[in-house]
Amino acid sequence: MQPEVSLLCRGFHLNPFKYSRNDVGILIAKEGVVTQDQRKVYPMSEFAHSGTLKKEYVQTMFNDVADRYDFLNRMLSCGIDVHWRKKMIKRLGIKPGDRILDVACGMGDVSLALLKKHKAHIIGLDYAPKMIELAKAKATALGFSNRVQFMQGDAETMPFADGFFDKLCIAFGFRNMGHYDVALREFYRVLKPGGRLAILELSEPRSSVFKKSCDFYFTKMLPKVAALVSRDDAYRYLPE
Repeated sequence: MQPEVSLLCRGFHLNPFKYSRNDVGILIAKEGVVTQDQRKVYPMSEFAHSGTLKKEYVQTMFNDVADRYDFLNRMLSCGIDVHWRKKMIKRLGIKPGDRILDVACGMGDVSLALLKKHKAHIIGLDYAPKMIELAKAKATALGFSNRVQFMQGDAETMPFADGFFDKLCIAFGFRNMGHYDVALREFYRVLKPGGRLAILELSEPRSSVFKKSCDFYFTKMLPKVAALVSRDDAYRYLPE
């Protein structure tokens, strides 16, 4: 039995599909996901989009914006990001006692939302130490500190045994991986046979009219608004 992969792109549509274990080094080129080969010619203007340089930039950036990260997400998405996360959680099909890994957990939004409705064992992993520090503080404030473990770590080299988790989710974090194929292999390695992987990520809108509106918002408006209270490059990086 192979792990099931659900890909929720930008909240506009839900497209479940399956990979075999032999395919984990290749990302299907659909719904805004790029293949390993496409990554070599992915258009870059300002930021590195693969490798160690990208990982170092992402870690530093998220450490710097951590204090304002939740506020900016809610404001700049008009709260829609909360709806998308809830939809991903529902798609996971969580059962009592499941072991769940929340990769790129940030300040713990998904982990803490899970705990409010499910009796599960959750570990949140993030590459940015500052994010983990704030996630622990949020868990303590909500009385969940004894039900979730937040830890700093690299999703491409995780310290977990093979087949340890029943479910694995990653919300708006897959784009930040330095090596997509390596990360996918790690996801599959730590999932039990028949486990479920849910990826919530941004994609290109299907409507050409809507795409123009989104491009304008992400490239012109969002970085300027974000620059008033945070690093503007964090939001110039997003649409690339």
